Amino acid sequence: MFDYLLNEDQKKLRDEARDFVKSIPRKMILDMDAEIIQFPKEFLQEAGRRNLMGCRYPKKWGGRGMDWVATCMVMEEVGMLGYIFACTFGVGAELVCDAIILHGNDAQKEKYVKPLLAGDIFAAECLTEPRGGSDFFGTTTTATDRGDHFVLNGQKRFIVGGEGADYFLVYARTDPDAKPHEGISCFIVDKTQGVKSEYLYGLMGCRGGGAARMVFADVRVPKENLLGKLNQGVKIFKTMMIPERLGTAAMTIGAAAPAIDVATGYTSKRKAFGQPVANFQGVSFQVAEAVTLLDASRAMIYTTARAVDERINDKQIRRLVSQSKKFVTESCQKAANNAMQVMGGIGYTNIYPVERIVRDLRLASIWTGTNEVMSVIIANEWYKQYWQDKGQGNIRDMEADAAESEAIDEKIFE
Repeated sequence: MFDYLLNEDQKKLRDEARDFVKSIPRKMILDMDAEIIQFPKEFLQEAGRRNLMGCRYPKKWGGRGMDWVATCMVMEEVGMLGYIFACTFGVGAELVCDAIILHGNDAQKEKYVKPLLAGDIFAAECLTEPRGGSDFFGTTTTATDRGDHFVLNGQKRFIVGGEGADYFLVYARTDPDAKPHEGISCFIVDKTQGVKSEYLYGLMGCRGGGAARMVFADVRVPKENLLGKLNQGVKIFKTMMIPERLGTAAMTIGAAAPAIDVATGYTSKRKAFGQPVANFQGVSFQVAEAVTLLDASRAMIYTTARAVDERINDKQIRRLVSQSKKFVTESCQKAANNAMQVMGGIGYTNIYPVERIVRDLRLASIWTGTNEVMSVIIANEWYKQYWQDKGQGNIRDMEADAAESEAIDEKIFE
């Protein structure tokens, strides 16, 4: 943690988050990985009791009135327990609640945000469908207007918290004749008749988060549970990409850090050829690379968090968030792999937690938008910004700073 980036209130919150992390029993971590615990309700209840969730939301709705820097700090600290703990912590409090805070009315905030942040109820976000992952706007889930209510039908898959949630944030098509981006709406859907957790996934890592396939069969959704405006779900979706991706990146740092901690201790004590293996550059340089990658990740995360807090240009934020998600998740996976490598065979066993950390972190570059999608966004926004700056004369013409820059006949593009 870069403590010098935090003010006194944020440092106090950091200490509270660390106390919370230390309070979680080892058995809960093991039981979740063994899928004895399918969804960590007690963990979330305790987080709510300590008022740690949704710290950037107004106090009147159960938050602390803080900012994205504080949020990223909390997500990093909670991630130390394991990636799935931060996933379940963030999905309800940092994703679903974010949508309701930004786009909902006071009645929705009172009913769904306050009790969730208090740890009394739980929520999940429903985006991915069986026939579409990255193609969000190709959704086939429908919500049909029946006068005083909508009737919801469809399926969503890979829903973290699907097994334990009391309500769901669901995107559905409400105008089948509109363009894909213009006919989707967002709903708050209670776990009521017709809502079923149909299938619980067996995962490589990040177990115990209740990842399920959700089936919505003729579900009656009251009109007051429409979030935002009809057919304008895309506006909600776009703002959700900040907590989806920036939160994911922040918690990945916390989840990777214990692997480096364990590897540092192990290589300091483990001897070969008469000396600690940390004395060999083949080992210590890999640890050094891992530490550097995590610090570079922190620098990117907290710079991006500050940009979001300052509400700079939306397109620049979109690029920064995408860069953070891609760079941080890949860097943290590399750092964890380095930790396993320097520990040798014992790192591949469950004698140490590194093997679980490596398994868990593999999800980071897939969910909340694959890193390939992040590259598409980064490239698009970068090229747009380049030509905008060129057109406005905002930057120096650096192409001219070459001895033969005026050799026009050498500059052939077609």
